[in-house]
Amino acid sequence: MDHPHTTLEAGGLRLRPSTPGDLDLLAGWFATPEIYDWWGGAPLPREEVAAKYTGRRCPRVESFIVEFREEPIGYIQYHLDGPGEAGLDMMLVPAARDQGLGPTAARLLIEHLIRDRGWHDITVDPAQDNARAIRAWEKAGFRVERPWNDHPAGPALLMRLTDPAGDRRDERSGVVRPAR
Repeated sequence: MDHPHTTLEAGGLRLRPSTPGDLDLLAGWFATPEIYDWWGGAPLPREEVAAKYTGRRCPRVESFIVEFREEPIGYIQYHLDGPGEAGLDMMLVPAARDQGLGPTAARLLIEHLIRDRGWHDITVDPAQDNARAIRAWEKAGFRVERPWNDHPAGPALLMRLTDPAGDRRDERSGVVRPAR
C-alpha cells in the first residue's frame, strides 16, 4: 500500500516516498557492487529490499526515492532514534555522484525534519573509509562527533548535524543550507 507521506521538491530534485512499485528499481540498485559495497557489503535479497526499502517500515522508518529531473538517482531514508532524534541513510547511483546532489537531497530532508517534525538531533554514520560520503555529509552540515569502531556494519563515523537552528535558505535551490 502506498503511504501518504510528504513529497519534497527543490531545484529539480525530488524526494518521493518509496512504494512497492519501486521494488524492481531498488532491488536492481541493491544488487549493484557500487551500491552494496557501502550498504551491507553484499547484494541484498529481493525479499529484504521489499521488507526494508519500499515503505513498509513506516512510521518508524520513512523511505524516499531521490529523483533528479524526474529520473530516479538514489534512495534516502530517515529512522526515528528517539523523541526529536533521527538518523539518515542515503545512496546515489554512480552516475549521480560528485554533482552536489547528495548534499542537496540531505538538506531537503533535513529541512523537512526540522520545520515539519520539529526534530533537532540528526545523525549519520558513514563507513570510515567512504571519503565521498563523509565529504557529502559535511557539505550537508554534519560534523564528525566520534569514530564508531564497533558499528554493526563495520567501522563508521558518527556525524551530527551542526547548529540546525542556524539554517538559512539557499536562494538558487530553495533548500535550507546550514550556517557556517
